[in-house]
Amino acid sequence: MVLGHVVRCAARSLPAALLLAALGTAPAQAAEGYRYWSFWQRGGDGGGWTYATQGPASARPDDGDMIGFRFAVSEDSQDAVRPRGSADFTAICTDTPAKSGTKRIAIVLDFGTKADAPGGATPPKARTECARVSEDATAGDALAAVSKPLRYNSAALLCAIAGYPTSGCGEQIGKRDGGSSDRNSGGKSDSGGPSAGLLGGVALVVGLGAAAVWQTRRRRT
Repeated sequence: MVLGHVVRCAARSLPAALLLAALGTAPAQAAEGYRYWSFWQRGGDGGGWTYATQGPASARPDDGDMIGFRFAVSEDSQDAVRPRGSADFTAICTDTPAKSGTKRIAIVLDFGTKADAPGGATPPKARTECARVSEDATAGDALAAVSKPLRYNSAALLCAIAGYPTSGCGEQIGKRDGGSSDRNSGGKSDSGGPSAGLLGGVALVVGLGAAAVWQTRRRRT
């Protein structure tokens, strides 16, 4: 039961395929990539995007923060591509005044390129939104306020934003067909390395999984 709880929590912040790989249940062959929505954060001061270390259902941005979502084919957090565009919090939320008891979150939605779209679909144009939500709202709450319909799978992995894509969720791509045109910009954290939160989350799942197996064997003996 403990391992199951850990897996459900990790699924909120890890791409489904990466979580499966951490648990040893992913396909044995090397993956070209996985098609999924990546989640990014940055402060309202105009700093760079950082790959989120929590899922949108857990992260609680502050008033004046920015969150971004990018749909693309990526191998992992190091390979993931950032949301495009240079708009900052002021530009996005200029028509949304502050209000007591609420907070404003600027949201960048980048639906990716046609090369990354499933089944030859044409991705919607990128857009920005300003969500005014309660002070205790999560990033997921802010996203739901401005970009329904959302679609999640049974492991709480975000599969679709504003109805895109219409099907699929974190599926493995056997052969990359060019990928995002700006893939070389990388998805590294602003410190220049891969997302420590992602790698740490995988290690945590593996470690706790091994501990649970050890405990089970110990009780049997």
